[in-house]
Amino acid sequence: MTQRTESTVRFSVALGLVALLIAALCTLPGAPLSSPAWAQVKSPDQIEYPPLPPIEIPTPRRVVLDNGMVVMLLEDHELPLVHATALVKTGERYEPADKIGLADLTGTVLRTGGTQNLAADALDDFLESRAATIESSIGEDRGHVAMSCLKQDFPEVLRVFTDVLRRPAFAADRIEVAKTGARAGIARRNDDPQGIVFREIQQVVFGEDSPYARESTFGTLAAITRDDLVAWHQTYYHPDRVILGLVGDFDSEQALALIRETFGDWPRGAAVETPEVWFDQEPKPGVYLADKADVTQTNIAMGHLGIRRDNPDYYALRVLNELFSGSMVSRLFSEVRTKRGLAYGVFGQVGADWDHPGLTLVWTSTKVDSTIEAVRVLLDEAKALRGERPPTAREVTEAKNAILASFVFDVDSRDEVLDEQLVLESFGYPLDRVAKFRERIDAVTVEDVQRVAREHLRPDQFAIVVVGPAEAFEKDLEAFGEVKELDISISP
Repeated sequence: MTQRTESTVRFSVALGLVALLIAALCTLPGAPLSSPAWAQVKSPDQIEYPPLPPIEIPTPRRVVLDNGMVVMLLEDHELPLVHATALVKTGERYEPADKIGLADLTGTVLRTGGTQNLAADALDDFLESRAATIESSIGEDRGHVAMSCLKQDFPEVLRVFTDVLRRPAFAADRIEVAKTGARAGIARRNDDPQGIVFREIQQVVFGEDSPYARESTFGTLAAITRDDLVAWHQTYYHPDRVILGLVGDFDSEQALALIRETFGDWPRGAAVETPEVWFDQEPKPGVYLADKADVTQTNIAMGHLGIRRDNPDYYALRVLNELFSGSMVSRLFSEVRTKRGLAYGVFGQVGADWDHPGLTLVWTSTKVDSTIEAVRVLLDEAKALRGERPPTAREVTEAKNAILASFVFDVDSRDEVLDEQLVLESFGYPLDRVAKFRERIDAVTVEDVQRVAREHLRPDQFAIVVVGPAEAFEKDLEAFGEVKELDISISP
């Protein structure tokens, strides 16, 4: 017998003895180990779970510089890396109507166009040689500049990061590259039917002239000049409009001294009168049809305005959204996918945004022949939540448990914690909102969920957008309201 075989035999014998010992202990009166037959339950409802353990959520250090810039520091010494994120109070929603696309171009070329101290190619080489990154963008309601580097390179990379924020060069050739990419995006805009349905439901609900729904065109891109990018930066990029977050392997005092050195002499900007952001607040029920004959699937989206995140009903709505479509056993998945086999994916929620109403949305994609049935089922399920089949105690309990159990994955890294804190700071929300999340979800009652379903989910006000081959179902759609045709053509 070889040494290896002998070791295997000994291990097997030892394992068998352990098994016999456990079996014997299970037969003893008052034994702490229960036998399998005694421990079984007849249904999953009888399983009792222990309470969730508390989660320790780190609190960033918050400092306000003399020039008004807010700095948030969160040390994390697990890896020798440093990440920085700057949120800027700007956004696409402030673009002039004749230059839609300006914010996106500015956000892109802020980084790709180099700085006054480093040309674009030199900046690329500098970062590549240090395995560092700096990225920038501007979204609907905020600008974003992010940096990542090794601990040893932090001081010099931060100085370049500061240059990108404060002194971008907006190189003309890089602006043209960004414009070319944007034009290509416009040309492909109708290739994806799911993209069409999401674009069109926003335009119907918010209004096609609302900054929350507008789209750039070849014409608005052509009207944008380098001077426009420079002016946008001069208007919105000032320290008193910036929240800077730092997370990683650094000493807070040393990092703060370096930030004061690089950002401290950045003067405050002039007061900015941001334009009022208009959106249509009147519901627009009915059917809106976008004819796309080259597809075999129909995309369906229906919705109306949602709420802001500071609405007291936000947490009850989180629970409602979870039981509506948050899992494979939620109502929409069970009815649309499991029972009827109408679609692979389905989604529904009462939407919420930070400082304006979100988009309440119910969506699915189904084969053309089942379009009418899918529309009817989505409407019926939304109506049932309000009336004949309101959320049950079991559904609410399961939805709360799912949210509470998954919350740990929202705060399982210090990067995620800091990112959430930066957004809260940017929109003026209390910074303890994250720490109180589980407590507020746990306090939601069945009555709360039933009430918010009646108040905030209004199927009778749904705008129903359908994207697919119109000739297959246009007449049948009239059963759900007046059918209006959408023009999705791309202007040359």
